[in-house]
Amino acid sequence: MSDAIISVRNLHKWYSGVHALKGVNLDFRRNEAVGLVGDNGAGKSTLINILSGVYLADEGEILVDGRRARIGRPRDAMNLGIETIYQYNSMVPTMSIARNLFIGREPTRFSLFGMGILDQRRMREDSIKAIADVDLHLRSPDALVGELSGGQRQGVAIARAMHFKSKVMILDEPTNHLSVKETNKVIGFVRGLKAQGVTGVFISHNMHHVFECCDRVVAMARGEIVLDKPIGQTSIDEVHSVL
Repeated sequence: MSDAIISVRNLHKWYSGVHALKGVNLDFRRNEAVGLVGDNGAGKSTLINILSGVYLADEGEILVDGRRARIGRPRDAMNLGIETIYQYNSMVPTMSIARNLFIGREPTRFSLFGMGILDQRRMREDSIKAIADVDLHLRSPDALVGELSGGQRQGVAIARAMHFKSKVMILDEPTNHLSVKETNKVIGFVRGLKAQGVTGVFISHNMHHVFECCDRVVAMARGEIVLDKPIGQTSIDEVHSVL
């Protein structure tokens, strides 16, 4: 499809004889939020890990912006504008918000043979703006991530992805173990992605959350896609009936 930012074609993955993905074909379109649902073992985590560069597919191809892409490691995914925010994200609790926001992509004042002095001022200033851009109100970019609530940590992870101009943001069970207030905040983040020109992929076991913030729902079972419909053309009961 011409409006697809990511297309997967005939994707297969095996684990020690287990056929985890069975010829999956799927488009993620520009500026939409897609809810990806399914029971444990359905194949959704395998699909997302392939798009994130954690695993390689055994067969099939991935197209990004219409061009065939090889995503062999997480850095390849990030370079293509694909950012993944995991339920237990990779932020370091003992480091500041500013350091976490730039982890792995730290700006330096100068660099020699890959070594340099971190530009602390730029990290602080850019962190303040990035956090404000997602309407997250934190007291200081110097606060330790370990002092933040679960919802605030997810907010910082989303701010990081937005700051580095992600085209596609994959959120893996981002509302698990959050309070109602924090859950609503994360759902608001997902709803707001389209206005930022970002495609969202929202993975959740909570169907009500998916129907609250997504434009389309894709259901997987036994390594295959069993339903792919706009939210307005289906129901929670229908999705449950195919899983």
